[in-house]
Order: sequence, then C-alpha cells, then structure tokens
Amino acid sequence: MTDTPAPAWRPTGLAWTEAGAALEWFSPTGDVRASAVDLGARLSFTVGPDRRCTGLWWDGRRVPCTARAPIDPGAKSGQCDSCAAIARTRSVATDTVLDDPREFCVYLAHHGSVVKVGISATERGPARLLEQGALSSMILSAGTLLSARRCEALLTTALGVPQQVHTARKRGARLAPGTASARAAALAAVAERAAGLDWPPGQSRSTAGPVDHTPAYGLPDGGIAADHEIGPLQAGATINGEVVCRIGRDMYLSTPGGIVLLDTGLLQGWALNRAEDDALLTARTAPVTRPGPTPEAQPDVLF
Repeated sequence: MTDTPAPAWRPTGLAWTEAGAALEWFSPTGDVRASAVDLGARLSFTVGPDRRCTGLWWDGRRVPCTARAPIDPGAKSGQCDSCAAIARTRSVATDTVLDDPREFCVYLAHHGSVVKVGISATERGPARLLEQGALSSMILSAGTLLSARRCEALLTTALGVPQQVHTARKRGARLAPGTASARAAALAAVAERAAGLDWPPGQSRSTAGPVDHTPAYGLPDGGIAADHEIGPLQAGATINGEVVCRIGRDMYLSTPGGIVLLDTGLLQGWALNRAEDDALLTARTAPVTRPGPTPEAQPDVLF
C-alpha cells in the first residue's frame, strides 16, 4: 500500500431504501453519494492501489477517519479499529445508546429455517429488514426504544426467538426460499404466540400483516445459487458481471463462468476505477460449497 491515500471516492457498501439498493461512496472530505444498483445493471470496475478506512456515521453524517488508516485487503469491513470503537460508543445496534427519542418498532424477520426478532427506528421503514436480507417480515409493535428492547428480550426469553442469524444460514435460505405464503404463515404463528405474552408498557401493538421482501431483491421463487464467491480483493483485480440479485449486503453477478457472489463488505474503502464492459473478471474466486444446517455459534454482530 502507498503511504499517501489516493484522492478517490471509495465505497462504504450496499445501502437500502424503499427506492431500492445503491452502492454508497464517500469522498476524502466526507461527502456522500449513491449509485443505484438495479437488476440487469453491469457492475464493472478495477480495484485501485489502496484501501482506507471509511470513517464512521455520527449524528446523521459520515465523518472521515482522521488517520485515513489503511485497511487489510482481507477484512470484511472497511473500518479501522479506532473508528469502530468510537461508533460503538453511541449505537442502537450495539445497545450503547438508550436515550434515542425516535419511535422504534419490534419486528419479526424470516430467514428461511429461522425467524428472528429485532428492533428498528420506525422512520427507517423497511431499510433495516432489507439491509439484513430478511425474506419476509412482520411488525409487532411500536413505541419507545427502551420498551422495544424489553419486548425483544421477552420474545427471546419466553419463546426462544433468536436476535441474530449467521450469514451462512441467510445465504443457505436463498437456495430454496419457499413461498411467500409459507413464510407469512410462519411469521403469523410466532406473532400469535407473542400476542399471548404480557407486552411491556411503552409499545403499541400493530395490526400490520407479513410483508414479502423477495421482489425487492430480485430473488427468484426457485432461489439462487452461486457457483463461485469472490475472495479478498487485491490492487489491479477486476470485477465484471451483470447484477441478477442483490440481497442484504450481497450481490449475485452473472458471468461467463456462472453466478458469482460478491460480499460488498470487501469493497469498502478501496479506490475503484471503472472498467470496460467486456473486461475479464480477474478477482480471485473460490467454488461455493452448498451449506448444510448452520449452528448459531458465531452470530452476526448487528443483525
């Protein structure tokens, strides 16, 4: 890596809104922009000379890393240890902030073989569910942050509903996602059990029904299976393929060699340059082994 970072826009990862998926970028001054990642679009770029910390999101804006610290090419995140530590000091996701005045909802998320419980700021709409790659979801209630946390803990303690799902299990669910009606029935069954619990005060019960998210991802009813997975990037490597599905932070690309899975966390912080549409995919890949039942020993930190 070079000592002086290239003055380039660098991706912070795949972001979701009600409008769809977009690859977010930041500049050395902290400016942010987004490039829509539509189904059928061609993703084609060459990795630049260095990978630097993406900074942190603080009070509604992205703050650049003061050290512009180099990041290991194999890291699953583009954030240095110092920025990650600062972010954790005030984060709803890591339970280090309890005074957020916004309304928070309690939701159920369907991930194939498991239904999990979680909370999200109501103003974010479905973004939280889309970011984690939930196949379907259902809102149970809405109210204060503290009451949402209590409800989340109640479902875990009383019903055994987990709060985290491992990435491998989520990807396994995409192989055979089943039908929207079957997922809706599974969510409704858990919701019915939850309805019998003594719901903590501060949360108003919701009458909303299950919502299917697979159309937003472009996930076929018959599922999607990757033939290869892109590994840690290196300077000069090229990624090229047509986007056939994007779900959570993953993108599935159609290439001459089959379907390739790209974890966009590997892109974070790299200086990227546009490549020709007919460029060869030269990034290192490995065959994908079809997963079996996945233990929950190493849950995702945030989801």
